[in-house]
Amino acid sequence: MDLLRSKAVIAACAVTASVAVAACGSSSPSTTSSTTSTTSSPAAPSISTSSFTNNFTAMAALKSLASAGKGKIAAILPDTTSSTRYVEFDQPDLKKAMTQAGIPSSDIIVQNGNDSDSQFLTDAQSDITNGASVLLIDPEDSGTGLAVERYAKAHGVAVINYDRLVLGGPADYYVSFNNVEVGTLIGSGFVSCVKSWHVNHPNVIMMRGDPTDNNATLFYEGYDGVLASYFKSGKYTLLANTAGTWTPTVAQTEFETAFTAHPNANSAVIPNDENGAPIITYLKSHGVKPNTFPTTGQDATLTGLQNILSGYQCGTVYKPVYKEAQAAVALAIYLRAGKTPPSGLLNGTTTDPTNKLSVPSVLLQPEWVTPQNMVDTIVKDNFVPTSQLCAGGSYAAECKKYGIS
Repeated sequence: MDLLRSKAVIAACAVTASVAVAACGSSSPSTTSSTTSTTSSPAAPSISTSSFTNNFTAMAALKSLASAGKGKIAAILPDTTSSTRYVEFDQPDLKKAMTQAGIPSSDIIVQNGNDSDSQFLTDAQSDITNGASVLLIDPEDSGTGLAVERYAKAHGVAVINYDRLVLGGPADYYVSFNNVEVGTLIGSGFVSCVKSWHVNHPNVIMMRGDPTDNNATLFYEGYDGVLASYFKSGKYTLLANTAGTWTPTVAQTEFETAFTAHPNANSAVIPNDENGAPIITYLKSHGVKPNTFPTTGQDATLTGLQNILSGYQCGTVYKPVYKEAQAAVALAIYLRAGKTPPSGLLNGTTTDPTNKLSVPSVLLQPEWVTPQNMVDTIVKDNFVPTSQLCAGGSYAAECKKYGIS
């Protein structure tokens, strides 16, 4: 095992991160008078979280800032298995955002750590050696992230935590969705689904993501906060609470163990679509019918969305990655040019539960997606092409039913 992976220690520290809105000032504009003249560098352009759309046009406003900056922007993603989003969306969206902002291709690095702590650290060190002035990092393991951040700080390189917070680290900034809200949406979506699917008394298997990942902790905080009162009142019964993982095959094993021990289980709270996919396949193999066994998810993957259409998943948390990618790249461009990011971009702070430091943050809002609002969310944003979503006889019929074309 890699010495960087101190999972037990990190898990013990992964307690709730709190979010509070804060205003971070932008640089003051230069002024002139009729009697004196002053010379100053051009004012940095202003951009906000509301600027980002799926056509990436907002990034063009940063071209002057991009031309004034120096060094490469390097982004390192965690893996290709815990969610398809990293390959399908984050990687191309980060590259597109940088290109649209005028960052030369020679200054763009987007990599994947392939679930290897040693590769993640080696990539970061290599990027810094090759001239990176800003790192965007998304390590699953905080121990690895901490090693990267310390190395970057020692070499004068700015660090942005992308999508998940590195616990105890000296990161300059954090860009993500409101992850407690992600969990809250999962919990409230589950409650709504239980009612609409007429499950009179839910016997619930509660699952979670990898306990070493602070995001998994925040997701769990969100849905447990919704469901705790239902369990306490006896309206729902909590049958099992699994150890947690982001590896789909391990999630399936955890679920099968719980389901075998509790054959009366009739629902499951699952933290993402990738973990849910093999579980749903397992339920189908045991004769479970559509709209009878509520499950949940996150990331709006193609498989997850099709499981929703077919009645085996209640919904999924949609996180428009194109917004997150643009926000992170915009922030990196300000740092690369030595400018203070505007308050419209830095719209909050996040308290690191390990070192209690307040990290300036860009916090974006997720959305719960069901068949009823797919048209206005993932279809509108072309997040998943309808040609893929509706492929096949059964999915085509469901798409037609919900007006998806």
